[in-house]
Amino acid sequence: MSASVSSSPASSSAASFLPAQPHLGLVCITTSKEVRYRTVTRKRLLEQSDAGQRKVLDDIYRDNLQTLDGALQYCQKNGIRLYRMPSSIFPFFDEDIGREVMQALAPALARTGTRAKELGLRLVMHPDQFVVLSSDSPDVVANSVKILQMHADIMELLQQPRSPWALLEIHGGKANRSDELVARIADLPDPIRLRLCLENDEYAYSAAQIHDVCVRSGVPMVFDAHHHVVSEKLDSYDDPSVAEMLARARETWPDPAEQLVHISNGREGFNDRQHSDLISVMPSSYAQAPWIEIEAKLKEDAINGLAGWRAAACGQIAAVS
Repeated sequence: MSASVSSSPASSSAASFLPAQPHLGLVCITTSKEVRYRTVTRKRLLEQSDAGQRKVLDDIYRDNLQTLDGALQYCQKNGIRLYRMPSSIFPFFDEDIGREVMQALAPALARTGTRAKELGLRLVMHPDQFVVLSSDSPDVVANSVKILQMHADIMELLQQPRSPWALLEIHGGKANRSDELVARIADLPDPIRLRLCLENDEYAYSAAQIHDVCVRSGVPMVFDAHHHVVSEKLDSYDDPSVAEMLARARETWPDPAEQLVHISNGREGFNDRQHSDLISVMPSSYAQAPWIEIEAKLKEDAINGLAGWRAAACGQIAAVS
């Protein structure tokens, strides 16, 4: 099903920095087997000797780096300009053994990162749900920083900029602890903090609440329209608050041309939290979003299904540029 499009044109202020069409992003893997990564469980890894553990991780790291190179080629071939790398692309890289194994692969990662920059391909990451900087548990906060550091180290090895271009995106975490979240962001080391972005959710931090945290902490906001409509119990992506939050989120980005948003549709109904296979409805205001991650189960099929919507968005931008 093709995505529905409103006839509302993009504003002239937005059109001044928009690309010819919004850039759509692939999340982690493809529906086909073209992009697939390997992993290993802690139980299986610990069954090996020290030498065996290093061999397992070395094999997986090399295979996954090759897969990442293949993902870049896939994106280039299919006109995809943004790629979200899996959070678990290098399992156990946050442990001493993983860091030791990775040392020999550092030059190869640097080459991959350079290739991405040459292709104009944006690499981003979304650490998992265990990252809760706003937790009231010191151990959870310490582990969260450890996980974020691992992601920042991957970006460093890929020689990606310390900026929201190579963003590390997390949710707000534990509710009603925005002051603690702001304080802990301020204490993060630069390789993390300068890449950090915060996303709204439907559980703890609404779009307005996470926007407040972003303004206070000086980090950009990734606006997710589906989380917003679920949180606010809205019946349309064209509710005025969607365009309003998109614009407010844009103001948190040092470079508005790098603003990133998410889109998904509800699986069983409009307000279903579960993601659908494809994107059948897009917010009309998303014609003003330069970068859009497509969070749909069928990955590249969902991106391909938005070709008509992108063409219509291109017409809206051209009409006011």
